[in-house]
Amino acid sequence: MKRGADFFNLPKQTLKILPQRLAVAWSGGADSTALLHYLKIEGYDVSAWHIDHGWSGSSAKQAVLLAQRAEAWGIPFYCKTLRKPKQNIEAESRQLRYAAFTDMAEETQCFHLTIGHHREDQAETVCMRLLQGAGVAGCQGMQGVRKQGDLFLYRSFLDVEKVKIKQYLHEQNIDWIEDPSNQDVRIWRNKIRHQLFPMIQNHDVDPTALFLRYQQQAIRVQEGIRGLAEKYVIDVIEEQGRQGCSMDWQEWLMQTPSVRVYLLQKMIGILFTDGKVLGRRHFKAIEQWQQHGANGWVSLSGCYLERQGENLKIFKRNQKLSA
Repeated sequence: MKRGADFFNLPKQTLKILPQRLAVAWSGGADSTALLHYLKIEGYDVSAWHIDHGWSGSSAKQAVLLAQRAEAWGIPFYCKTLRKPKQNIEAESRQLRYAAFTDMAEETQCFHLTIGHHREDQAETVCMRLLQGAGVAGCQGMQGVRKQGDLFLYRSFLDVEKVKIKQYLHEQNIDWIEDPSNQDVRIWRNKIRHQLFPMIQNHDVDPTALFLRYQQQAIRVQEGIRGLAEKYVIDVIEEQGRQGCSMDWQEWLMQTPSVRVYLLQKMIGILFTDGKVLGRRHFKAIEQWQQHGANGWVSLSGCYLERQGENLKIFKRNQKLSA
């Protein structure tokens, strides 16, 4: 039974910002399957991009089944097979996945990608970032729209509950694939989903609502920080072939730690336009450098920070920034 655009109660603006031609990151799971089918019947020119991570022996067979389903739905299907990560499964897989998506974008000349993250995914992300020690900026959660390199990423289902997604699939008589890796509690997100959130729920607290409240608070606090920081000037510079950013050292030094962090992240955002951010280890190094008189420079992996007289400067290096 075909359902109209009101099934998920998506804000009109959510659909208006989507381009007519776009791809869906299709794992075969419930979320991405519902998103792919929904956009197709709503008249979008969609293609399905599937990444075979090779985590299970059945992954190649699943890719074949998805290709057959896409053909039946009249949807172009593209698949890439990746090597299995050896150490940090979650982080490394994510990096490889987005690198593959970038390759697909180049091959298809489609640079708009939708992802099926939903309301519970958002709450898990906020919880995970809190546990990892993220600050206010990180606890804002996933953005509905953002640019990563040449890719525009859309998360149209961020306000949709998982139960609503499964209800849609049941009414459409569509099944989906349950990825065995989703049960692997060595992965941070799965540990939160299958262990921490049920424990919170057992104490009569809705974990999704709880962490989404944290998210909204983080957004409000970050807006205040942004307002304090916006009046300070950051210059784009080039010195001896080095690309960089510069701002007044005393103005930066006199700010609260949260505003200093925001200004550094803004400088990084100017130098690196593909979503790279500084991590906790970088800020620890910056604090130690500052406490020891801010002499010399401090490495930030993909760039370095230094003080030159009355200016604080960040310069690019020829290696990637790792968060």
